[in-house]
Parts: sequence; structure tokens; C-alpha cells
Amino acid sequence: MTIAAAVDSLVRVCSVRDLEVERGRAALFGSTQVALFLLADGTVHAVSNLDPYSGAHVMSRGIVGSRDQSPTVASPMHKQVFDLRTGLCVATQGGHPASLRVWPVVVRDDDVYLDFEEEQG
Repeated sequence: MTIAAAVDSLVRVCSVRDLEVERGRAALFGSTQVALFLLADGTVHAVSNLDPYSGAHVMSRGIVGSRDQSPTVASPMHKQVFDLRTGLCVATQGGHPASLRVWPVVVRDDDVYLDFEEEQG
């Protein structure tokens, strides 16, 4: 899916109905790929779709889980695990420390928006 309309400093990505619980979706903003995750509690998280270990844009295909009550996604390539809230890798599988870029998410009237001015990670 391609990001469509801007509201304030927020950019509309999709409708919440376009997301599946605990399944990733990729969105494209210019040349930036974002992985979106809708969790069972209704929260939506947005991180870079680029796996820092393999260099492939695959994070939206990762396995959603949790570690110490933190929502996570495991890379489908080499199984490194990242905290969806902070982007930090919490299980490097012997690799160097790395993180995913994280974007703040706002859900308004069933639409998902990202704040690209507040990039983190």
C-alpha cells in the first residue's frame, strides 16, 4: 500500500481494517519502507521494514510475539527479535547490537497515521 494523505504533521497510511491482528503489512513513503503491526490489544506499531542484519526489506513478514510484556517482532531471516515500541534488538542471536527505526502511530476515526517528523531509532 502507498501512503496517501497528510493531516497536520501526520501522514495517513491506511485504515485499521487494512491490517490483520499480529500480521505485518508493508507501506511505502517515498523510498522509505515501513512495517505496520496491529496487535491483539488494538495498538498499531510502525518500524522500519529493513532488517538491519540481513539488509532485506522483510520485517513486515516477521513473527509477532512478546518478551517481558513488550511486543516484539522476530526477523524472518535470522530470527533476531526487536521490541516494537523502541526498535531495539532484544535478541541478537550472536550478532552486533542493532535497532529498527520507529515511527509514532496515531489512530483517528479508524485511520492509521504516522508522524514522520518524529522519527526515532
